[in-house]
Amino acid sequence: MAHVADWKQGETKSLVALLTSHKIIGIIDIGGIPAPQLQKIRGNIRKKATIRSAKNTLIVRALDEADKKVKGLGRLKEAVSGQAAIIASDSNPFSLFKDIKSTRTKAPARGGETAATDIEVMAGETPFKPGPIVGELQKAGIPAAIQEGKVVIKSDKVLIKAGQRIPKEMAQMLTRLEIFPIELGLNVHAIYEAGNIFKPEVLDIDMDQFLGRLHKAHWNALGLALETVWTSKGTINPLLQKAYRQSYTLAMERAIYTKDTIGPLMAKAQAGMMAVSSLAKKSGESTPKTAA
Repeated sequence: MAHVADWKQGETKSLVALLTSHKIIGIIDIGGIPAPQLQKIRGNIRKKATIRSAKNTLIVRALDEADKKVKGLGRLKEAVSGQAAIIASDSNPFSLFKDIKSTRTKAPARGGETAATDIEVMAGETPFKPGPIVGELQKAGIPAAIQEGKVVIKSDKVLIKAGQRIPKEMAQMLTRLEIFPIELGLNVHAIYEAGNIFKPEVLDIDMDQFLGRLHKAHWNALGLALETVWTSKGTINPLLQKAYRQSYTLAMERAIYTKDTIGPLMAKAQAGMMAVSSLAKKSGESTPKTAA
């Protein structure tokens, strides 16, 4: 049996401790993130999650060991690729994904990167003064011209399509135009919770929109339950209140005396009496008196 270096055993043990001491475990990719930005990301997310990087082989080994204590963790091995790291938290997969996504920032291209989305320039004025810059923009494929003493981009144009590499010359010009097409941040490969593995396409939802739909569904369901008099823990109080209001209204209309209606009915009767009395008095005052 091959000897495993002590430091590898110690690292694996430390990773297993991390994997088994949190409810939520994710595999992320930290490749391409400069050290200063990565440190900043760690600091921003430290209160909610712990990020631990290691060699992929050690992460896989730690997942195997952790699976003996927490069933299902070993399935995360399929997500270990690139410059992988472990992220551990006790929140929930969707909240963690949202926190990870919020760490992403725009950065200038250096050349050679692959565009994640279409990179385009929009028509309008530029910050440049007339001069050689116009030719440089045109050489980079940007429809530039001088109009009324200003350097402008004449029309919208897609410079690089998604999936294409960004040439170095184009990257330099994009930076001068303050167009930062590179997104730096953590990339989620998969997140584990209670035996379930969640992929980014499942986790990447608009939380506000989702909660809005959930809220609407709740009120629609409650409305239907009340309409059909479906009794449950959530409907019993509103149904009793509705029944009380309906019975009270009926009792008032039919002058049925109860401890709740006696006061309002007496007040109603008195008001009616006063109204009749007032009409009678006015009628008597308006009747002409006959001569004796």
